[in-house]
Amino acid sequence: MDIRIGNGYDVHALATGLPMWLGGVQIPSENGFVAHSDGDVAIHALCDALLGCLALGDIGHLFPDTDPKWKGVDSKLLLREVVDLIHTKGYKVGNVDITIALQRPKLAPHIGTMRQTLAPILGVTHDRVSIKATTTEKLGFVGRQEGCEVWASALILKD
Repeated sequence: MDIRIGNGYDVHALATGLPMWLGGVQIPSENGFVAHSDGDVAIHALCDALLGCLALGDIGHLFPDTDPKWKGVDSKLLLREVVDLIHTKGYKVGNVDITIALQRPKLAPHIGTMRQTLAPILGVTHDRVSIKATTTEKLGFVGRQEGCEVWASALILKD
């Protein structure tokens, strides 16, 4: 069995009046992410982790922010394309682990929905999608509520 792992990281600035999408779910908030797409920083980090498993670059390479085709795109579509690419290489997702650093709003009430949203796109059961949320105890740009950062790890398998 061929097993590959990858890591991803992404960050987006926050601004008032924009929608906040995380893990494929719109989170009620007065602030949202500044981005070319819908700004789902969790999915972007996850895409990078999955692409990293096979040394396929990053989402900026596949979906450049200079291409109007991707303006405002639902990041779940980007994730579907990345998963399809992995499948064409003969791999499937084993599990993923995502850590979101955001001072507020609190994400605990939304984590179950995020897991249920991402699992079918990844082709796994929700117990193979781990999502954790943390604050930075008011330290740094996350603590000042200027942005959000996300780390993701992924494991893929080839039978």
